[in-house]
Amino acid sequence: MRRANRQALLQHALGAEAFTAADAMAATGLTRATVLGVCAELEQAGWLEEAPAERDGAAPRGRPARRFSLRAQAGILLAVDAGEHTLAARAADLRGRELAAERLVLEDAPLVGDDLEAGAAAAERRLEALRALLDRVSARAGAGSPVDAAGTGGSHDTADAVDAPAAAGTADGRGAGGAPRLLTVVGVPAPVDAEGRSPSGDAGYWPAMNPGLVDALDGPVLVENDANLAALAERAHLALSGADADHLAALLMGERFGAGLVVDGRLLRGADGGAGEMRFLETVLGDPRGADGVAALARRWALEALEAGETSAALSALPAAELGAKDVFAAARDGDKLARAVLERIGDRLARIAMILSSLIAVDTVVVAGAIAEAIDPVLEHAREALPRIGTPPLPQLRASSLGRDVVVRGALELALTHLREDPLALLATDPVQDPHPPTEGNRTS
Repeated sequence: MRRANRQALLQHALGAEAFTAADAMAATGLTRATVLGVCAELEQAGWLEEAPAERDGAAPRGRPARRFSLRAQAGILLAVDAGEHTLAARAADLRGRELAAERLVLEDAPLVGDDLEAGAAAAERRLEALRALLDRVSARAGAGSPVDAAGTGGSHDTADAVDAPAAAGTADGRGAGGAPRLLTVVGVPAPVDAEGRSPSGDAGYWPAMNPGLVDALDGPVLVENDANLAALAERAHLALSGADADHLAALLMGERFGAGLVVDGRLLRGADGGAGEMRFLETVLGDPRGADGVAALARRWALEALEAGETSAALSALPAAELGAKDVFAAARDGDKLARAVLERIGDRLARIAMILSSLIAVDTVVVAGAIAEAIDPVLEHAREALPRIGTPPLPQLRASSLGRDVVVRGALELALTHLREDPLALLATDPVQDPHPPTEGNRTS
């Protein structure tokens, strides 16, 4: 009962701003004595703090009711996009407000294929880079050490743990290392099962992208497919605007196509977390590289056209090894015929993929997400024109995401906040290590 009472009060605090005992009683059904007692315990532990009294301009009559609020700086959540070529991380407080952000471009991509030793070395370099990135963003956010929410032997009593003074802190429970890292959520370009592990497939690419991160990183860790996190971010963003977001596909389509699928308001996973993998396109489209994304298609189809004898004033002068998707998009903007034809082909492929997803799982919205969304409008224009030619109503709505390159990080933060709100005591299992020098508005990056 004690744990349930604390859980109820923390869940209310996470969903409210400042609140009185009467507010908490109405929300939780607890008695006034219980609410005040639990609030006092949580305040002493550092998870709640007393909020200023309300000012309505009228002269105060009697003693104002005490108001409490979540101590948002008591813990830190880490959200990570561990892409093939770039690592991005964001630290946020318990309200989801950004405290710090870091981004790192990897010098070498992971090696996959038959050279297992080289692949293992590349995966280890990637892991070390990710650890260093998390340490940097945590330090900038004022974080201390990660919290082991599992305790020892799996028998940790989270209800009593809130009372225990921080082992690394001072006698009054105040820690010297900053707020704890409560949860790290990492998005990877690979299928991820319910345990946070990726299958050994795709010529070694999947395990290279997720080399046991759930065990290799410090503290509580959740690993999720990057497109799934993009779908969570898009769903939350659309819901804020009042749009129906219960049936959507979020496409990450830079180097490869991948989809995060939301049906009936729930994320689809499938066996080994493989829902949304687009390998079926190789068979359906008759293309052995059918899962190539926009960037890969733009390069490949432009080079094929040039090799076939077509000309392009903008692209012909570029060495084949240096021709990239940005060059194709730029040439198309300038009216280059070859480049525009390439984008039309990509639009046709996107329309077919959207129609397949719409017909198969009845999504009504397909969102192109990630960094490519900033330049995808000409492709979307062609895709929208192609939809009526290749499919029958109802046709899915095609749109470009407005969340930019940080969509996976935003989805990771959304998942972290969801876990915190659903079961706060699973993460708030020990006293917060209180920072003697809490960050001010001046040294935050938000």
